[in-house]
Amino acid sequence: MADPTPQHPNRRHRVLIAKPGLDGHDRGAKVVVRALTEAGYEVIYTGLHQEPEAVVEAALQEDVEAVGLSILSGAHMTLFPAVMEGLRKEGMGDVLVFGGGIIPPQDEQELKKLGVGAVFGPGTDTRTIVEFLDRHFAAKHARGG
Repeated sequence: MADPTPQHPNRRHRVLIAKPGLDGHDRGAKVVVRALTEAGYEVIYTGLHQEPEAVVEAALQEDVEAVGLSILSGAHMTLFPAVMEGLRKEGMGDVLVFGGGIIPPQDEQELKKLGVGAVFGPGTDTRTIVEFLDRHFAAKHARGG
């Protein structure tokens, strides 16, 4: 694991990035994986065409604290809830779920109501994603989590 920096003591956290569903394009997911890795996070990438159950199993096996889902297919209103429900069933309801891809604003609001921490659209600067995770883990640490 990467040693945390004094400025970012939370950077030892494990994050899973997954491409659930039938998407065949993973360039954005790979860019996020690289950015998080370079920022000091330990990142596991599951690859393309993952069933929600496989994403949950990987999250469980890898003992991650966050799951990032990348979806371009339009199936986000099915896949995000399926992953989140699977995490809850495995006792991992406290795992942060965030995502990116082509998600309309009205669906983004619905996903947030379901507990998705953030949705990042195309063209989002990867520093924004790193900063989001930094803030999340710093707040979790401050709460004693």
